[in-house]
Amino acid sequence: MFSMFIGAVCLIALWEFFHILLGKTNPLNPFCFKILAFIIAPAIIWAAYMNSFKIILGLIALNLIVSALISLPKFKSNASVSEIVLKQLLGIVYIPVFLSYLIFIRNGDDGVSWIFFLLIVVFLGDTGAFYIGSYLGRHKLCPAVSPNKTIEGAVSGLAVNVCAGALFKIFFLPLLQWNLSILFFLCIGVAGQVGDLFESKLKRVANIKDSGVFLPGHGGFLDRIDALLFAAPVAYFFIEYIL
Repeated sequence: MFSMFIGAVCLIALWEFFHILLGKTNPLNPFCFKILAFIIAPAIIWAAYMNSFKIILGLIALNLIVSALISLPKFKSNASVSEIVLKQLLGIVYIPVFLSYLIFIRNGDDGVSWIFFLLIVVFLGDTGAFYIGSYLGRHKLCPAVSPNKTIEGAVSGLAVNVCAGALFKIFFLPLLQWNLSILFFLCIGVAGQVGDLFESKLKRVANIKDSGVFLPGHGGFLDRIDALLFAAPVAYFFIEYIL
């Protein structure tokens, strides 16, 4: 059920991604590339459910091969088809591949606890950065990408990441070493903020405010999971190889 839920979120977020990057691309019809992505994406989620990195790598390679094949007859009439291929490949890595790490975490030891931990740390950090930055923010963090984000908000968000992670560790993961835990919380927080800014950059290029309208008042699904997309691979790396 968890994998099916992630698969549904993946398809919605991928649709929003294409709306951002390909919505105004009119020199040729990117429909075939989108259909390919909507076939490959659920297959990647299924491969994650089967705990197979090899299948995921094979699907990424297959996606690029088929995309290149589709683009060849279109290149003569419009060379911008190569840009569409790159954007489609970015969408495949950015959304289904990054989301698949949530499934890998869930399938591991204490997977349910780790998923709750990741969601709590990421979303509370995001909330803390927003509200504290709104009241105390004075210095712009990255104005060219997101004018409203401040250094004070970013630092506050990291502080909330550490506090939330520490509380969760005390009550649910008491065996973790504190030094590695603090580094873990900070890396998740930094990755989440980079993910937030990365999605903001995509929207800035497309000159749109929200990725979608599925969550009225909150933007789209991609707006809600942008930080989680970058935090999930970092969390998996720590859980699997360091902690």
